[in-house]
Amino acid sequence: MCGICGKYSPKGVSRGEIETMMDTLIHRGPDDQGIYLNGEIGLGSRRLSIIDLQGGKMPISNEDQSIWIVYNGEIYNYQALRKTLQAKGHVFKTHSDTEVIVHLYEEYGEGCVEKLRGMFAFAIWDRREKKLVLARDRIGQKPLFYARQGNDFWFASELKAILAVSKQARGIDFEALHHYLSLRFIPSPHTMLRNINKLPPGHVLVFRGGELSLTRYWHLSFQEKLNLPEGEFIEGLHDKLKETIAAHLVSDVPVGAFLSGGMDSSMIVAIMGGDLGRSFDTFSVGVEEQDYNELPYARAVAERYRTRHIERCVKSGLIGMLPKIIWHLDEPSDPIAACQFHAAELAAQHVKVVLGGDGGDELFAGFDRYLGIGYVNYYTLIPAFLRRKIFGPLFNWAPDNFAYKNTTQKLRWIHQLSLLPDNGERYAEATCFFRFNHREKQFLLSDDLWRRVEHLNSAGVIVEQFDNAPADDTIDKMLYADLMTRLPEHSLMLSDRMTMAHSLELRSPFLDHELIELLAAFPGNLKIRNRELKYVLRKLAANYLPEEIAKREKQGFMFPIAYWFRNELYPFLNQFLLNSQLVKEGVLRPDRVKALIEAHRHNRADHHIRLWMLLNLEIWYQLYIAPNSRESIEAKIRACI
Repeated sequence: MCGICGKYSPKGVSRGEIETMMDTLIHRGPDDQGIYLNGEIGLGSRRLSIIDLQGGKMPISNEDQSIWIVYNGEIYNYQALRKTLQAKGHVFKTHSDTEVIVHLYEEYGEGCVEKLRGMFAFAIWDRREKKLVLARDRIGQKPLFYARQGNDFWFASELKAILAVSKQARGIDFEALHHYLSLRFIPSPHTMLRNINKLPPGHVLVFRGGELSLTRYWHLSFQEKLNLPEGEFIEGLHDKLKETIAAHLVSDVPVGAFLSGGMDSSMIVAIMGGDLGRSFDTFSVGVEEQDYNELPYARAVAERYRTRHIERCVKSGLIGMLPKIIWHLDEPSDPIAACQFHAAELAAQHVKVVLGGDGGDELFAGFDRYLGIGYVNYYTLIPAFLRRKIFGPLFNWAPDNFAYKNTTQKLRWIHQLSLLPDNGERYAEATCFFRFNHREKQFLLSDDLWRRVEHLNSAGVIVEQFDNAPADDTIDKMLYADLMTRLPEHSLMLSDRMTMAHSLELRSPFLDHELIELLAAFPGNLKIRNRELKYVLRKLAANYLPEEIAKREKQGFMFPIAYWFRNELYPFLNQFLLNSQLVKEGVLRPDRVKALIEAHRHNRADHHIRLWMLLNLEIWYQLYIAPNSRESIEAKIRACI
């Protein structure tokens, strides 16, 4: 795992520029660094040594030094690829997976990406062709950003590396801000900075002669279904999971695992410890508020598989760490980031690599909204005028007790979605419900800003993927939309930045593209059956996990921020948000911000996610647009708490 960066310029590239970029990425690769300079090109790498600890230094070239690479990720089939390439006459000087990509490129050109099984983002300089090639893995586990000004071109693993050398890159993208408020993610190719783009997952970028081209190389389809007895589906899934997890354990350093207490991470641990007979560390974080705390479930799994289990309890003081968290994220986010930050900090004290359960909900249909869309369709059988005039006001009147997945929230969710015309629109609203929809943004944003963004449709980002999904049933359309948007742009972004903040490599077996393609061929009734989410995984889990885990509802990896914002952090919110730069500079309306804080405080509505997003946005704005130092913002927060 590494941080990579580089620049192309016909005027030439200096060592100082590449070193400046690399200095911002030390946390991604504290073990080693390397630079390649040759006239118009400069490549830089910060390395976290996982495979071939001594020999895998980067940048790496081919035999005649006409092809150079910097790379971030892990290729799980690199050993098989190496043997194939050696049989074709390629000569290797290291035992690293990085060098395999170099020789694959020699053999297959840009099509080399189709041979790779793993997570990756890389840049290849082809000296003969005067061509820079960037590529990103299929599902977007590893990040890659780029910017251009005239004939100059920069790329890096994180935005901050480009900002360090390009003054023109700093400037807010209000379209991205508009989408963030509804979606809690920034859809590709946008970033929060208007002059920097992200390379979309599953794409190759070629920059040559001042011209840029993008090509998508992976297309997932849910249309071709397997027709097997249920037992064979379960057996096939079991075999593929064992093979995939074993592949993800290839490492020259110890590998641990995150263990939240949910079914996804528990199954990873169960197969590692049960089927594969590994001895390893597991890591969990929890909270004192018991309706949010999953530590007892994590302990039960750790005890069953005799892991060396390490856990930590987190309190509301984490607010003071937000500037550091957001600096690592490069963009604002939601409360899950803080959870992951603490889990990664704990694990990094003991190992350099962990396995995690990312992608399990999108793969097996684990989110409540997948099931909830069906309830919405039943609710729409009630005449619309009754829903609008009687049921809607009744649900809005009901008190919200802030408990996780409480009945009031569910009823309001069903009602609001029922007012939309079709499942695509409803599913988009389902993902935005706890954030700001189009109408709410009109009240939140200043009049001047609203006139600039009111034509934008954030829900359309989801609707487009849902409506155009290569799938025939609603379950698969929802899964496809999430795999193309929310998973890479939000969940995997958080996972990468929060683990790399602590120089920790996270591997996610559920995101193996072969496993994803296999599950896409499973019928929808193996994912949801009789109101049971993750049906096929639960059937398999019954052989591995305690019944209270295999059958329990998804809780989610969350902190009790709703409680904290209503109680001990209420004074902080008032002071920090109402005196924010976003309010002073006319981005947000202070009266609406105040109304959100007070409604939450007095239990009229649960706005904790909206308030957290605004808090994150303000800190991001101060860090990246003002810009203020991290230390000065931390001091402001301490003064408010």
